[in-house]
Amino acid sequence: MISSVNIAKDFSRFPAGRYKSDGPFPGEVCRRKLLVPALNRSEGVVVVELDGTRGYGSSFLEEAFGGLIREEGFDEATLKSKMQLKSSDPTLVDEIWEYISEAQQERRQQQ
Repeated sequence: MISSVNIAKDFSRFPAGRYKSDGPFPGEVCRRKLLVPALNRSEGVVVVELDGTRGYGSSFLEEAFGGLIREEGFDEATLKSKMQLKSSDPTLVDEIWEYISEAQQERRQQQ
């Protein structure tokens, strides 16, 4: 079963910042209110639609997606099997997977 979330429609066209203190639509809130519930509720793949926003800052992306590993306990293998990132900009998708991989490596080093 495939479910989907659309950052622009389900969260904001203006995502920015890392933490709640950075503004109304930071990565931390996107992760907790949109990504985690979708991943936990879905039996299959969650398609994350990235197009439609006014852009993404690296702090937003790292917190929203790297934070899935660092803060929420997911691992990279699970995310690769449960989450499909969709964007007209393939470099955006690559950047997000890099943040996920880096967070996974940091977790391994701490264990």
